[in-house]
Amino acid sequence: MQMDLFFKSSRRMMLFPKRSTEFVAVIAIVCTLFLFLHTQSLTTRLREMENRLQPSALNSGNEYSGMAMTGESVSNNNKFYPSNSNGNVELENLYKYYKSTGQMSTLNALSLNNTRRSENQIIFFNRVPKVGSQTFMELLRRLSIRNNFRFHRDAIQRVETIRLAPYQQEELAEMVSELETPSVYVKHVVYTNFTKFNYPTPIYVNLVRDPIERVISWFYYIRAPWYYVERKQAFPDLPLPDSHWLRKDFETCVLRGDPECTYTQGESHEGIGDHRRQTLFFCGHGDECTPFNTKAALEKAKYNVETQYSVVGVLEDLNTTLAVLEKYVPRFFAGATEIYYNEIKNFNKINKNNFKPPVSEEVKNLLRANFSREIEFYKFCKQRLHRQFLAANLLDLK
Repeated sequence: MQMDLFFKSSRRMMLFPKRSTEFVAVIAIVCTLFLFLHTQSLTTRLREMENRLQPSALNSGNEYSGMAMTGESVSNNNKFYPSNSNGNVELENLYKYYKSTGQMSTLNALSLNNTRRSENQIIFFNRVPKVGSQTFMELLRRLSIRNNFRFHRDAIQRVETIRLAPYQQEELAEMVSELETPSVYVKHVVYTNFTKFNYPTPIYVNLVRDPIERVISWFYYIRAPWYYVERKQAFPDLPLPDSHWLRKDFETCVLRGDPECTYTQGESHEGIGDHRRQTLFFCGHGDECTPFNTKAALEKAKYNVETQYSVVGVLEDLNTTLAVLEKYVPRFFAGATEIYYNEIKNFNKINKNNFKPPVSEEVKNLLRANFSREIEFYKFCKQRLHRQFLAANLLDLK
């Protein structure tokens, strides 16, 4: 009622102003009122968006909670709930940090969206071993049917070469670039710069895993019986490994200083047996990328992730990974969360190693001292993933 009287009075004053200054004053009051009402509306909308990202909302089972929980969450009628009361603590802490420091406005989904810089509709997934890439490939296969794109992967190799000579890099870039679009190509190979050979930039994606858990997983993976069954089926003339080597225990290997479990700083080692260097798959083919746990390899890997990769997911934070992929690479990953969790029992069986015994925290802590830069890179990738998630859910992704 009071608002109606105000507007009626304002109209009378504007129609019959006594002085020009009075007319200007009335206009100013009316404009101020409209600006106030509009600001209130914007403030309410902003608070709604921020409330969705509050830690309490992240744990409440709403549309964001599934995206923000860890990969250990369980599904129930396509809603996701955390496996523990803490939820994704690192994502929550990052949100709190940006909010408390007034840096929320620096989260820019556009600047974090490298997909827009790609020059064709081809995903190049240069998969890191033992980061859940087999499961991820199965997800891509099923998404290829849902989202109508082609899936390609390299054939099993007798000796897997992940670093290539320049002419091999060019051949790879040419072969991938000539695939029918849209397509996905998957291969164990380090980051390959297509534009260096005048081929269009693909959409780079990959996954990372806690470096200590990954190296333990690799140790037992290459000793698993089914691993050698598959290898013998593909290459019947391959010799079987020594029985003493097969029975080797990781903890004993580390504590006795066995060369296989001694991770020397700056050491370079080529061949299928050296999958310690997760940074290698993001650093590239250069010689500076091969030494273990070096600053040069770390910085180059960080740079390539920041400037080239659309999304680098994190195995231990699978829900956030799937949510970010759906936001930043929707042409290929639309529906990824639904497909993954509807088939979660089947996915969990892929490459699961029941022969891997637990490893003590004491031994893990011994390893962490030598994996310092590998761990830093892993944390860098995780924080970037969380920044992408927060940015995509605060701003429109264009």
